[in-house]
Amino acid sequence: MTSSTGATAITPREAIRKTLGPGLIMAGAAVGVSHLVQSTRAGADYGFLLLGLILLACALKYPFLEFGPRYTAATGESLLAGYRRLGRWALGLYLVITLGTMFAIQASVTVVTAGLGGRLLGLEWSNTALSAMVLGVCLAILGWGRFRGLDLAMKLVMGLLTALTLTAVAFAVGTPAHWETVELGPPASTLWTGAGIAFVLALLGWMPIPLDVAAWHSLWSLQRRRQTGHRPSLAHALLDFRIGYIGASLLAACFLILGAMVMFGTGERFSEDAVTFSDQLAGLYASTLGDWSAPVILFAAFTVMFSTTLAVTDAYPRVLGGLLGFVRPEWNDGAGPVRRLYFSCLALVAAGALAVIHFFGHAFTLLVDFATTLSFLSAPVLAWLNLRAVQLPGVPEAARPGRGLIWLSRAGIVFLLGFSLLWAAWRIFG
Repeated sequence: MTSSTGATAITPREAIRKTLGPGLIMAGAAVGVSHLVQSTRAGADYGFLLLGLILLACALKYPFLEFGPRYTAATGESLLAGYRRLGRWALGLYLVITLGTMFAIQASVTVVTAGLGGRLLGLEWSNTALSAMVLGVCLAILGWGRFRGLDLAMKLVMGLLTALTLTAVAFAVGTPAHWETVELGPPASTLWTGAGIAFVLALLGWMPIPLDVAAWHSLWSLQRRRQTGHRPSLAHALLDFRIGYIGASLLAACFLILGAMVMFGTGERFSEDAVTFSDQLAGLYASTLGDWSAPVILFAAFTVMFSTTLAVTDAYPRVLGGLLGFVRPEWNDGAGPVRRLYFSCLALVAAGALAVIHFFGHAFTLLVDFATTLSFLSAPVLAWLNLRAVQLPGVPEAARPGRGLIWLSRAGIVFLLGFSLLWAAWRIFG
């Protein structure tokens, strides 16, 4: 079937199939450290006290992450181009935020993956050696399959982890013994301590995912468009995003519920060592599903964390390449220069992350808290930039966010800015 212009028309179902992908990659990047580590720690340390705050953060961050695929679907450009249209200062600001967080974030997701992989394979290697192996495999996959391999891996592992996690939560909720000891959590006043405030900020930093992922999503959307030859409608692009975002938000709640029902009140705390943490995580599932599930869960957790590491390892070179392409357009002129720039940035990010892991990987939860706090403190700035970009004159009027989304965005900026000021006050007067 062809349209009046001679182009081949496709059915709505085929159009959706060609669109789906970037949202699931985003979800795969989200369901990593923020869920496996931070959400589970929140339940284990504070019971159900932080569940409402997690869901509130997911709701208030929604507009700023949605603006990435919205801008790209409406304009055919990445969100980085939107920042440039705001002014070189906006592009420079995003570059500073990216350079300030990328090594810590890459190191955080890699060292957790390395710990899980080491336990799964029975390797008694150092964190640095295990992390080098993980990054080496990521570089091989991205060098061979690039976006197509990333897209397929995310679709498979997200389905596996979702099924296993929902089953574990169902068993935890359905076990009478857990309800006999379950508590809602400590008094809210326990959060108004140095440790409480620090943990809440670290928790919210990546809940459900850092705001700079909006630009990542826009780049993945453009790559999906090149892969399939199909430019999705705004409605289909937002459907893809919402499937991934809502799924990631619900899984965050599931991990907190597991931590609250199985670990809260037991006196057990997660280890600072990534390998020991991996054992504790597998034991968390085994206590609800049975001992048979520990190796299955360990494999699923490793697979998801590896997918997260793979997504992050792909994203930063794309972002750096896109930013450098604005400075030196000849570096993005043709497939050869683009590929060389991508792999140069890939090597830079991997080397920097390994250096961070080598010097700080022995205390990985502190590394995670540091990376997530940096992300949270940059969130108000990124939220404002994304809102400005999606309202630029180049964005068609029909594709701009409606009044309700604008008001939700303003509430989100107040929320993010308020917590950032709280952190500053705690650091100055605490």
